Amino acid sequence: MTTAKESSAWSPFRLPVFRMLWVATVASNVGTWMHDLGAAWLMTSLSPSPAMVALVQTATTLPVFLLAVPAGALSDIVDRRRYLLFIQGWMAAVAVALGALALSSQVNEWSLVALTFAMGCGTAMMLPAWAAVTPELVPRPHLQAAIALNSLGINIARAIGPALAGVIVSLAGTGAVFVLNAVSYLGVILVLARWKREPGASELPRERFFVAVRSGLRFARHAPELQAAVVRGLAFFLFASASWALLPLVARGVEGGGPQTFGLLVASIGAGAVLGAVVLPKVRSKVSSDALVAAASVLYAATTLSLALLDDLALLCLAMTVSGIAWISVLSSLQVAAQMALPDWARSRGLSVFMTAFMGAMAGGSLLWGQVAERTSIPVALSIAAGGLIVAILFSWRWKISGFESIDLSPAMHWATPVVHDGVSEDRGPVLVTLRYRVRPQERAAFLAALRTLGRRRRRDGAFSWGVFEDTEHESEFLESFYAESWLDHLRQHERVTQADRDLQEEIQEFLFEPPKVSHFVAPRASEAEALSLSP
Repeated sequence: MTTAKESSAWSPFRLPVFRMLWVATVASNVGTWMHDLGAAWLMTSLSPSPAMVALVQTATTLPVFLLAVPAGALSDIVDRRRYLLFIQGWMAAVAVALGALALSSQVNEWSLVALTFAMGCGTAMMLPAWAAVTPELVPRPHLQAAIALNSLGINIARAIGPALAGVIVSLAGTGAVFVLNAVSYLGVILVLARWKREPGASELPRERFFVAVRSGLRFARHAPELQAAVVRGLAFFLFASASWALLPLVARGVEGGGPQTFGLLVASIGAGAVLGAVVLPKVRSKVSSDALVAAASVLYAATTLSLALLDDLALLCLAMTVSGIAWISVLSSLQVAAQMALPDWARSRGLSVFMTAFMGAMAGGSLLWGQVAERTSIPVALSIAAGGLIVAILFSWRWKISGFESIDLSPAMHWATPVVHDGVSEDRGPVLVTLRYRVRPQERAAFLAALRTLGRRRRRDGAFSWGVFEDTEHESEFLESFYAESWLDHLRQHERVTQADRDLQEEIQEFLFEPPKVSHFVAPRASEAEALSLSP
């Protein structure tokens, strides 16, 4: 039984690897926020166009939209520790290159966009794997606390990095912050190199890349809990991106505005997010995640509107502090919902779908609001975005993210291993699996409703076709059937069945006279199938 102490907000810090990686990540994120502020401010010097300034935000987030799903599949089928080490090295090298160009005054608008895009590619390849590492470091009862602490760390960095970058840019130029960002990756690289990661428990061959991508997309298509987090994220981030994209220009428009002003505004967002992360556990115990996201969206809309109406730095800093509280409330709630909707085998792939929606909305929104500001004005663009946030609450309200935190998605491993003859190899397929049910007449409606839910989960775990048929002679007998692409894919289904699936299958058995009869069939070999097709 988990005690109160064990389940406290700070309990993950008692785990050494999580603690060391958290500290190293905070230091690295300080460097990242310094880098982001330096890049955004450098663009305002190279080109004052709102569209070009917003393009920096687009170049940062667009790669996640393009690459997150392949990156999630790759992260699920390779050693995550080595994968993350390679990506961290890539991002450090890009930061060094940008720093060298900036220090030698050889950077222009398009080289800045190109290298920002290259850094974004590293971020895109890293994010799904990084998010999937957390459940490996902490047990499930501590997962919500660990996610909250990770969000807290990001926002501590957001509070420190921009303010520090504003000072460094004023004194030493943007090149210095790019070089410091490169150095900040060393701590994470060291901790990852020392981490003794346990290998996966599966004895099956590793999935091929394109098969892994396809299975991840199939999972997302048939996982309504993950879809709810994605839809709520799209509805919020498309409009919330306006304040991020246009904030450098708002800072420049403040009287005496400069890099320190920009850094102070971004640091205020980070400070608000830190405050929000501290109070969120108490708020979550009193209100649902759905209500929290809606209330935080209204709050964020108000702060976005304040950017359009205010020009006093103190008031803007106060508004940005409130926006940080709202931002972390929405982002943390959606991240927890996405994590809780995913079993281990699809974790990176499922998170990559969520991140694709998140970053796609941020990238597309940044581009959109930059163009709107270019054609109208910055206050008009921010005012429209604030109104859009309110409308989005109404549009997305039916997609609930509350109520499934307690679903047990750990592997059940209760399906018996099928008996096969020597001719059934792993690459044989497709495979047909049938289950014959004898249903109690009075339970017919409840049985069919439960079976529809089970069918969605079959498809989620790898079935490419599913159906249920009624026996024409006996109205109380039904045949469920589903297909897998190969015998190996069906064996993967055995490993993917969760405890929640087991509970559903036991519920279905309560509607039956006897346990269902399970049969497996595999298609003839290619040569035999050809002979069958030629038969008269």
